[in-house]
Amino acid sequence: MSIKLVAIDLDGTLLNDHHEINQPVVDCIKKARKAGVYVVLSTGRPLSGTKAQLEVLGLDNEDDYIITYNGALVLNTKTWDIVAEHSLTRADYLEIDYLARLLDVHLHIADKKAMYTANRDISPYTILESYLVNMPLHYRTPEEIAANVSPVKMMMIDDPEILGEAFKKIPAEYFEKYTIVRSTPFFLEVLNSNASKGLALKELSEHLGIQQSEVMAIGDAENDLSMIEFAGTGVAMGNASETVKSAADHTVATNLEDGVKEAFERWVL
Repeated sequence: MSIKLVAIDLDGTLLNDHHEINQPVVDCIKKARKAGVYVVLSTGRPLSGTKAQLEVLGLDNEDDYIITYNGALVLNTKTWDIVAEHSLTRADYLEIDYLARLLDVHLHIADKKAMYTANRDISPYTILESYLVNMPLHYRTPEEIAANVSPVKMMMIDDPEILGEAFKKIPAEYFEKYTIVRSTPFFLEVLNSNASKGLALKELSEHLGIQQSEVMAIGDAENDLSMIEFAGTGVAMGNASETVKSAADHTVATNLEDGVKEAFERWVL
């Protein structure tokens, strides 16, 4: 059965080390989209953090979609109409804020419009994330955040060594209550327990009337596992973790060697 929908991770998959998309990759994606294949970016970023890539790829029309916040929000890229949403509560924020303080790591949260932190010594990784996703960053007290912000995603952020040790100390019940994924060595993301790229891809496929066997997913990191496992054709990048490669049906070249182009040429075009 032919591929009708391709979900592609952004950082480490579609983007090179300069946060750009190599032109051969752009060309093959446009060719597939012109042929009627849905091409869907699937990322931890909000929609605002993907506008440049959507424009370059021509994926900003009324029949284009995106998976954001690691599956917490599925949107139409043109109208911002919501296909699926799995957000967090303000009580969730207070619980995770308390946990982050116990673990002595920085924390920021995001709603649909901005990022917020209650850390007076704002982490440089929070500033980096604000820049990468093109979202304003606000300092607020925990009480102000809890009273006024409806969180979609929370992120513990710190040096990889610090975050790695903190990850080991998170009590088991938190993994039962939330989806917790380490998207990069310095980002530990906390989401609604129903939020994942895999579930989001399933929900979008059903919305579009596309069978699981007609879906391909391409990724490199642990937060891509669920969508690679869901897709009829799961593809790991050459630079992917060994866990992702083991779960995938195929492995292609790295993000620097146009692995996405290889995947499109082999199984889509």
